[in-house]
Amino acid sequence: MTVPQTSARVPSPCISVCRIDEASGLCVGCLRTLDEIAAWGALDDAARRRVWQAIVLRRAKLSTTGDAPQTR
Repeated sequence: MTVPQTSARVPSPCISVCRIDEASGLCVGCLRTLDEIAAWGALDDAARRRVWQAIVLRRAKLSTTGDAPQTR
């Protein structure tokens, strides 16, 4: 997964798997926090890209630690 480019409209990272992992506080589908999910509609494209960058970093960290959010 990569951060959308500056010239493109920034798409939502939502993949319609909307459950918050209690241990991590992240959505098991998109790896966003509840605050990021709630704010998404009001964010400008620069802020949305920062959320995407955070997701990329979280995914990389989770893939190396094996601490992926649990789907239930």
